[in-house]
Amino acid sequence: MTKTQVYTVKIALIVALGGFLMGFDASVISGVVKFIEAEFELTKLQLGWSVASLTLTATLAMMVAGPLSDRYGRRTVLQWSAVLFALSAIGSALAPDFLTLVIARMLGGFGVGASLILAPMYIAEIAPPEMRGRLVSFNQLNIVIGISAAFFSNFLILRLGASDSSWALQLGFEKWNWRWMLGVEFLPAAFYFIGLFFVPRSPRWLVMKGETDQALIVMKQFTDVENAKQQIQQALQGSDSAKEAEKSNLLACLKPAYRYVLLIGIVVAILQQITGINAVFFYAPMIFEQSGIGTDAAFIQAILVGLTNLLFTVLAILFIDRWGRKPLLVLGLSGITLCMALLAYGFGSATYQLTPDTVSTLPEGISQEQISSMVGVAYENDVAFKRALRATLGESTALTYESEALTAAITIQPALILIGILGFVASFAISIGPVMWVLFSELFPIQIKGVAISLVGFINSLISYLVQQFFPWQLDTFGSSTTFLIYGAFAAIGLVFVSFAVPETKNKSLEELENLLIKK
Repeated sequence: MTKTQVYTVKIALIVALGGFLMGFDASVISGVVKFIEAEFELTKLQLGWSVASLTLTATLAMMVAGPLSDRYGRRTVLQWSAVLFALSAIGSALAPDFLTLVIARMLGGFGVGASLILAPMYIAEIAPPEMRGRLVSFNQLNIVIGISAAFFSNFLILRLGASDSSWALQLGFEKWNWRWMLGVEFLPAAFYFIGLFFVPRSPRWLVMKGETDQALIVMKQFTDVENAKQQIQQALQGSDSAKEAEKSNLLACLKPAYRYVLLIGIVVAILQQITGINAVFFYAPMIFEQSGIGTDAAFIQAILVGLTNLLFTVLAILFIDRWGRKPLLVLGLSGITLCMALLAYGFGSATYQLTPDTVSTLPEGISQEQISSMVGVAYENDVAFKRALRATLGESTALTYESEALTAAITIQPALILIGILGFVASFAISIGPVMWVLFSELFPIQIKGVAISLVGFINSLISYLVQQFFPWQLDTFGSSTTFLIYGAFAAIGLVFVSFAVPETKNKSLEELENLLIKK
């Protein structure tokens, strides 16, 4: 690579650390829910709220992150988000009650929303067209690295808490395991804040502010002199756009000229979340526990989810500028549909029945006399079994030992469930996961980019919030099989839309795409 390409990659990686924090912050809660549900005696909807509250404020942040970045700059708002991540980590770890925990999580959500919108926006504005797909995908890559790091960190803390190590006991890894899980995020948040001081201001933002000479100086750091001049000139030409962007608002996005790109953006934003990816990332151990493998094995398999996500995101980065955006979307959505059907079949064919032998393996906290009434009774699905368990043991005891009871009662093919989950994650990671953010950075012209990306990001995050909020309730009410079948149906509908409505955007400059997609 040339010197300028190396510098461009370095800056893109620093900015994309916001994605790492987002991924870590989002998935670290997956290891926490089991412990806070019992400690704070939460209902299923409260449990969903402890997870989804972060996404709710992230959704609100997305509505203002774009306009704020148009006023104060991409880099400045990203630095604010790093501060929010750090404060959220400390507040969550020290939370004395459920309300404080939720407030701290919501504070971090503002950082999530800002970084999720602005990191890919900034990278797209500095990247040359031939590298833009890969560089913008760095943000998604860092998200999945953050997710993997959270799964591994959770498992490591869980194992340290179960060890006999004196230093681990002194630090409270057993007593305060979930607090350590949430608190370690402070370290990468501090690193991100410091790293952003080495990132220059966006050259296209500088053009928008009328600082053309400074924009050219910055752009020369990312490409050769002639190309830098050409890109600055192109940025000036679309615009009067620089001045219009300052005045852009939601109504501007609704003009007839922008309806086509806005429709694509909204549908893809919904599709990325409605297929259930954050149900898996935020509740992976819970899902695996439904297959009866136990808590430790569930945490280990959650690590496999993170590693699969990482591997296939890397493959997406390698192929996104070679194959194009649309082929990856079609491939991934086809895989998601098939894997969700496999999960629906796997959970749907499971049976639940306690026997005298399996009852003897249950923890001492479960009364053998009480649960004897369930021995020999065959339950058709997980919903019926869990309801019977609560009626027999009481709500509190049933929640505490639900995983152990499921393990003792279920007859299922756990390998089928693992294949379905890993196949779903792989299909998502090579397609709509990274491709969505690349499309968002390319579809919208600079006149409306800040507001438009905030709008579709808001919708994406709103759907994510709804999935996270209601997933525990869905499992409890409809059962695992029906829940995954619903996600698969949405993926099939999205596959049809992508096949007929989404254009290919690879190897085109932002200005060329504007001429192609926007009606003048």
